[in-house]
Amino acid sequence: MARIFNFGAGPAVLPVEVLERARDEMLDCDGTGMSVMEMSHRGKKFVSIAEKAEADLRTLMGVPDNYKVLFLQGGASSQFAMIPMNLKALAASGSADYLNTGHWSEKAVSEGKRFVNLNLVADTKGSKYTTLPAQSDLTFNPNASYVHYTPNETIAGVEFGYIPETGDVPLVADMSSTILSRPVDVSKFGVIYAGAQKNIGPAGLTLVIIRDDLIGHADDSVPAMFDYKTHADNGSMYNTPPSYAWYIAGLVFEHLLANGGLTKMAEINERKARKLYAAIDGSGGFYRNPVDVHARSWMNVPFILKDDAMDKPFLAEAEKVGLSALAGHRSVGGMRASIYNAMPEAGVDALISFMQDFAQRHG
Repeated sequence: MARIFNFGAGPAVLPVEVLERARDEMLDCDGTGMSVMEMSHRGKKFVSIAEKAEADLRTLMGVPDNYKVLFLQGGASSQFAMIPMNLKALAASGSADYLNTGHWSEKAVSEGKRFVNLNLVADTKGSKYTTLPAQSDLTFNPNASYVHYTPNETIAGVEFGYIPETGDVPLVADMSSTILSRPVDVSKFGVIYAGAQKNIGPAGLTLVIIRDDLIGHADDSVPAMFDYKTHADNGSMYNTPPSYAWYIAGLVFEHLLANGGLTKMAEINERKARKLYAAIDGSGGFYRNPVDVHARSWMNVPFILKDDAMDKPFLAEAEKVGLSALAGHRSVGGMRASIYNAMPEAGVDALISFMQDFAQRHG
C-alpha cells in the first residue's frame, strides 16, 4: 500500500527516512545481531545511542550546559503533577501562576490545583479557546513558585507568538506540539516538557529539559519516580527507560540536523501553515478557521465547513485520495490538519488541492 498523508494530531507522522533506517536496523542494529528493543539499556551500545540522542538534541535546541535533559515515561500528562510536586517549594508562597488557553492547559490547571495554590493569570475558555492574551494583559505574581503555560494548543489550534516575560519566576512550558518546529531560546525557560508523539518520535517517551537549580526541591513525600532528581542523578535510567522510543527520537534528531536544523524547519513550517490558512481564508466562506489571526497555530490548523452536513462526505472523500486523520477532536468537531515537521510540503499541497476541488463540487 502506498504511504498516505497522515494529518493526525498524535501519534503523528514520522520522517520516511527515519522509518526506513529503523526498518533496516530492526533485526540487527549496527552489527550487534539484535534489535534496539532487545538491548540492555545499560549495555554499551544502547548507552552510546542514548548519549548521542541527548548530544544531538542539545545541539539542535542550543540547550545550555546548566540544564539537564531527561528522557522519561508517562506522557506529558504525568508532568502536570510532576511540575508542582517538584517546584512548589521554590517559593514560600507555595503558589503558582497558570495560563488556561486550551484543552491541555486546562488539564494542567486541574491537576495543578491538587498540589499548589493556583492562580489563573489568563483564562480564554469563554472564547472557546479561539484567542490568546497579549503580553500586556498578563500580570504575574513575583513571589510565585513558577508560571505554567502551553505555547501551542493541539485541539483549539492556538499558538503564542511570544514567550511570556515572568521576571525571576521560572517559566514552565508544555511544548508537546511545538517543540523542534523552530528555534527557541531555552534559557528563557525553567522547564520545557513534551510528549514525543508529535515532533519527536513514537508515543511512550516524554522529554524534560530542566534547569539545574530547579532540581532537588521535591518534598520527602514525593515518590522517587516523580522526583526529577532521581532521573537526573541516574541519567534517565533509574528504571528501564522507553528505549526503542529513545532510539527513534535520536534518529529524528539526527535527521533534523542533517536537513538544516530548526532554522530550516521554521522556514518550511511557516510556509506550510501560510499556504493552508490562505486556502481557508480564500475559499469564499466555504471553509473557516475559528481562531483569531494573531493566535493561529503553525502546527494544528482547525477548520469548519460552511455546512456540517458535508463533514462526513469530506472525510470519506479525503480518505479515498490518501488524506487521513482530518477529523477534528471529538470535543470541537469540524476538521483539523496537524502539519508537524514530518508532514511534507507536498502533503499540504495535496490537501489544499483536494479542499479546492471539494468546494467547487459542493459549493
